[in-house]
Amino acid sequence: MDHDEANGDDVHAWVQDYYGKVLQASADLKTNACCATGGPPAHLLAPLSNVHADVLARFYGCGFPIPEALEGRVVVDLGCGTGRDVYVLAQLVGERGKVHGVDMTPEQLEVARATEDWHRQRFGYARSNVELHQAFIEDLGFLADASVDVVVSNCVVNLSPRKDIVMREIARILRPGGEFYFSDVFCDRRLPPEVANDPILHSECLGGAMYGFDFEQLAKSVGFQDPRAVSSGPITIHNAEIERKVGAARFTSVTLRLLKLDGLEARCEDYGQIATYRRPIPGHEALFVLDDHHTFEIGRPERVCGNTAAMLRDTRFGAHFDVVGDTSVHFGVFDCGPTMASAQYAVPTAPSGGSCC
Repeated sequence: MDHDEANGDDVHAWVQDYYGKVLQASADLKTNACCATGGPPAHLLAPLSNVHADVLARFYGCGFPIPEALEGRVVVDLGCGTGRDVYVLAQLVGERGKVHGVDMTPEQLEVARATEDWHRQRFGYARSNVELHQAFIEDLGFLADASVDVVVSNCVVNLSPRKDIVMREIARILRPGGEFYFSDVFCDRRLPPEVANDPILHSECLGGAMYGFDFEQLAKSVGFQDPRAVSSGPITIHNAEIERKVGAARFTSVTLRLLKLDGLEARCEDYGQIATYRRPIPGHEALFVLDDHHTFEIGRPERVCGNTAAMLRDTRFGAHFDVVGDTSVHFGVFDCGPTMASAQYAVPTAPSGGSCC
């Protein structure tokens, strides 16, 4: 088959075969994508310790896209695989919350399903708060419009042959103020067809890697007006043949926060608003990190642009922040540098490939 002629069915077949039959453990991957951003943050260590060893052994991801303030929420994990993030999320949403895991690979879901009741007992729940679906992430028709609080994904969107459909589906199922929080592979350039459509490169999360600017334009087109990068780490390749094929292209694992909010502006504007982190989120009692240059210390007022004010006020984070001021008086463009807490605590920055925020 000519690499230029790959279609959606081809790509789904490559990925199903690779993750269902070729890979038997995380160590079989040919890049460091599953650990590119380093070890887990401290607040996830305890939930991860409650995940079954069989699930952890077949984990293929590139970050820890587990956002904050999830108690009682409805969360969807796109490309959940054997369920590592599903079962971490199940603990964070609590017994009143709900986690939907979506994956197209039967062999991966078999592991997740086999351990579902083990996890329920481990968490001390009377009934499971997890529902697993074998489906393509391009078709989430089993989920109603505006029925989900948070969508997460761990190194899976890059595998889709129709990222535009995936993004539209995510925007459809999210409630107003909802969030798409995900880790994925990005590239410093648009890849040529012979690389993008190579079955092994695609399955290793390199061929489908997104050029940052192109992804930002796609995100904005479906309603995520101000994508925010949270963290990043370089991806290294441990295979000479793959290195030869990708040439000088460089790949990065990036975690992004996309909030579904009407009225966000194309750039950061100054309305004289102040945001204060008042009521701590469990696990984030001292500091809350919105993105790579917006960290908030408990009780410390910070000047913010109009977009950031909306993100902190009109989402689930509103229960934890006091935001003073509105958009009735405009003072011009906002110099969206690091917050005082970001500068003081040296929160690492990550290239977002776009928005000034």
